[in-house]
Amino acid sequence: MHLRDLNGYLSELAENNNRPWFIMNKPRYDILREEFLELVTQVIGELGKFDREVKFCNPKKAMFRINRDVRFAHDKSPYKTHFSAAIAPNDLRRPSQAGGPTYYFQLDGHGTLGYGAGEYMPPPHRLRALRNHMVEDAAGFRKALNSRALKATYGSITEEAKLQRPPKGFDPDHEHIEFIKLKSFFVWREVALDLNDPDALLPTIAGGFKDAYPLVQWMRTAKVDEDEQAA
Repeated sequence: MHLRDLNGYLSELAENNNRPWFIMNKPRYDILREEFLELVTQVIGELGKFDREVKFCNPKKAMFRINRDVRFAHDKSPYKTHFSAAIAPNDLRRPSQAGGPTYYFQLDGHGTLGYGAGEYMPPPHRLRALRNHMVEDAAGFRKALNSRALKATYGSITEEAKLQRPPKGFDPDHEHIEFIKLKSFFVWREVALDLNDPDALLPTIAGGFKDAYPLVQWMRTAKVDEDEQAA
């Protein structure tokens, strides 16, 4: 992928976030979009080497649209200033679509690559399942978190959204209580890209996803109560 071209385009879009500029520069966008599609296809191919559940994901469905949903947003800028994709089994990349761990990455106009995996703000039935799973399989969760590769790349799960007190029904003295209090379960890393070395992009993303795989595997074993999900 031509990283310098993408970086320049997204940087200019951030300064001219309006429909006339976007239409005038649509040919640039179309070329970069096709290049990004190829990158997503390659990422899925690398993922499939160690995670067979996403091996046959549709790269087009994994890609997010550049248009922003501004219906309830204070910021009415019509376009996102990054290219992004989310990869999950059966192309179910959003929490509202039953939930489950997802691989996600994005490229922005500052020359930054962000990537990670997990469940970002999962729906109630998945949130409850993950919390219960931390109690029922405390050793398994501890093992996933203590994976050498995961710790080296991400450190730990981000604490973007967290309750002040333990959720109702959970032992405040449980060894994982600080994680049980979380409302989002995601590992995340941002790195500055070398725009002169586009060949490093794919192995960086694929390697980061492989490092997160122990946590993804553990999350997939969290069972949802069918009655709770139906409700």
